[in-house]
Amino acid sequence: QVQLVESGGGLVQPGGSLRLSCAASGFTFSSHDMSWVRQAPGKERELVASITSRGATNYADSVKGRFTISRDNVKNTVYLEMNSLNPEDTAVYYCNAPYSNYWGKGTLVTVFS
Repeated sequence: QVQLVESGGGLVQPGGSLRLSCAASGFTFSSHDMSWVRQAPGKERELVASITSRGATNYADSVKGRFTISRDNVKNTVYLEMNSLNPEDTAVYYCNAPYSNYWGKGTLVTVFS
């Protein structure tokens, strides 16, 4: 059974940092590209960052220089390090294996002052 379980969300003040984790199971994680996708209230889902099976990364312009995606193929986990958070980053963050359309249930990040 495929599972993607996100963790690490929470409340943070502007300028703060959070690290999201996504633990994968039930499929060959190391051979899958992985992504983080977010959905803010009243908005469509937005691709935030992606990492290929070989470790190449790509970021949305809105998070470049602030967010870092990484993966650990031994722990079957993908991470999203988020720095310099601002209220526009408030959203539910989902872990996604795009080519197999696997999704986690999401973790809520709220940036407030």
